[in-house]
Amino acid sequence: MGNRVRLTNDTLNSYGYRVLTDGVDITQYERNPILLYMHNRGKAIGLIKDIKKENGEITGELAFDEATELSTQCKKQWDFGSLRMVSIGFEVIETSEAAELIVPGQRYATVTKARLIEVSLVDIGANNDAIRLHKDGQLITLSEGGDCPLPRLNHKPTNNQPQMDIKTLALTLGLPETADEAAVNAKLAELKTANDDVENIRRENEQLKLSQVTAAVDAAIAAKKIPAEKKQHFLDLGKAVGIDTLTATLDAIAPAQKLSSTLETAPAADDAPKAGPWELRMAEIREKLKKQ
Repeated sequence: MGNRVRLTNDTLNSYGYRVLTDGVDITQYERNPILLYMHNRGKAIGLIKDIKKENGEITGELAFDEATELSTQCKKQWDFGSLRMVSIGFEVIETSEAAELIVPGQRYATVTKARLIEVSLVDIGANNDAIRLHKDGQLITLSEGGDCPLPRLNHKPTNNQPQMDIKTLALTLGLPETADEAAVNAKLAELKTANDDVENIRRENEQLKLSQVTAAVDAAIAAKKIPAEKKQHFLDLGKAVGIDTLTATLDAIAPAQKLSSTLETAPAADDAPKAGPWELRMAEIREKLKKQ
């Protein structure tokens, strides 16, 4: 089994922060590449050799000195695979809360510059790296409930109002004040889903209303109640007043009639008086109108 292992990379660890590989200074560590056991001073078990910083990660090869029973045991467990993770000790130099350096799920500021102090073989790490930090000369573990040397991210609301804490937000959402961040986020997701459903129903109702209005206006045009060029006017009217009022308005409009239908026809009986010149002229006009 190879001894090369990833010491660190740019990914988010389980504690909620990132250490940017490009900002890690390994110069000091290369002069004393000590390999400790579980971050315990006085329990050196070997060295890290062939350290490489490339492609967004730092890697190295574990070399056990087997000078102690602990080192021999660790080597056997490493070769077997029951111990397979390392944890890195950093001294934090600079951090940043810049939005472009924050990834989803990140809770603490990004470490942009750091100094590599030590590497330890550990049983369980943060993820692939099991990172620990040195701050002001002290080793601090970023476990939940412990002190954190990094500034926690403060996501300011866009309305410039003070940001609610988890307890206040939980009570506002109808949750118990003991609800944690995960429960609050779940409730917010539930409310968003419900709001999306309401918005979808609203859109469907608007579409149905428009379809009814359009059908009523098209029917009125076909019945010669309104001219086709007035269609948009009546569509806008229907959307404003509703389908019932629009239907009542259209029902009150009489269909347009041809001029020929309004003219009286000449008597057809045999005993009708003989038509004079004016009547004959009107008869010609009616015949022309009928042919239109």
